[in-house]
Amino acid sequence: MAIESRIERIVETSSVCSMKTLVLCDDYWHPARVPRTGLGALKEVEFTFDWIENAHDWSPEQMMTYPLVILTKSNNVSATDQAGWMTDAVQAAFANYVHQGNGLLAIHSGTAEYDEMPVLRGLLGGVFTHHPEQCPVTVRPHVEHPLCIGSDPFTLKDEHYFMAVDDPGAEVFVTTKSEHGEQPGAWRRTEGTGRVAVLTPGHNVEVWLHPSYQALLLNALRWCGRAL
Repeated sequence: MAIESRIERIVETSSVCSMKTLVLCDDYWHPARVPRTGLGALKEVEFTFDWIENAHDWSPEQMMTYPLVILTKSNNVSATDQAGWMTDAVQAAFANYVHQGNGLLAIHSGTAEYDEMPVLRGLLGGVFTHHPEQCPVTVRPHVEHPLCIGSDPFTLKDEHYFMAVDDPGAEVFVTTKSEHGEQPGAWRRTEGTGRVAVLTPGHNVEVWLHPSYQALLLNALRWCGRAL
């Protein structure tokens, strides 16, 4: 086979295997640079990320062109605009998106300020309620769970998210613990033919960059995107 043909086949294969992923990020308390740095550190190249930092740039039609969405943004339009963006119509669009077989991964602030958003809350299976001051938080992946492969327990300074888990069938695969108590740190669930996962740690970039968190992140992405 000619070198040129082999190169073309490699490029074509890479393009086919790379999953387009939409990332919704940036709010008053959680700057976009944190998930940008954390996702940018993933060594695997099977995902490509497109970014929306201002919620006014989002549309349901655009979202439907992606098989996978990461929500790591609270109910703020942007870091400089604390107005809410999660309207009834936006919630319905997310529910429709997942019901049609797509994947949704909510990370840290993607669970915050949505406690009075019943449709999105139901989609996630639960939401953030509060957190104490930042403190050492131990992240404990559940041994032998498929989404915990390659991830070991670790302790770093973080916001310890306390969660209201509404779905009794949600499959918790990470537990977080601090001096303030123990909480579910990650879970997964299905909705219609779609897949939803939640990761609650991740206020600080050091958490995102920890090898064990990177493994959790990658496994959750693969599962939500039906590559695992």
